[in-house]
Amino acid sequence: MRIVTYGAACSLDGFIAGPDHSLDWLHFSKDVQEFFGAFMATVDTIVMGRKTWEASAGQIGPDGYGMRTYVFSTSLERIDHPAVELVREDAAEFVRRMKNDPGKGICVMGGGELACSLLRAGVIDEVGLNVHPLLLGSGVPLFRDAGRIPLDLLESRVMDGGCVLTRYRVHPS
Repeated sequence: MRIVTYGAACSLDGFIAGPDHSLDWLHFSKDVQEFFGAFMATVDTIVMGRKTWEASAGQIGPDGYGMRTYVFSTSLERIDHPAVELVREDAAEFVRRMKNDPGKGICVMGGGELACSLLRAGVIDEVGLNVHPLLLGSGVPLFRDAGRIPLDLLESRVMDGGCVLTRYRVHPS
């Protein structure tokens, strides 16, 4: 069965973007880039919600992210990118079916709304966070209404710039 991982960078007070959706506070050190590159080699599918798509659409090339990419939205009518597929059905059921397909891991990219819905549905297997040494005070929260979900620590290490990388396995219920 394929592993579904939600990964995000966040401030110490639990925000993934500033109040104006700014990301200028993110620290991309060499070791973070190496970790992210190694992680991306373990996945062949990316899933994201509409807001993440809208924030990133202008930054990806014609082949997308170089792997299957799905955007979940009930409000978008279409996506004008040849390497990205719009999915208008229930995200949890879609990802649950994909977990049983052959392939590498599945990366839940971007914002917390899709991740929370997938966590509540029990389809996310791991959570990885790059916690930045910064308090934003307000902004886009990492998790909103995910519910109580026990986690088992897999890894914790300090990265350049004072960031702390943590990886957790979602504890099976």
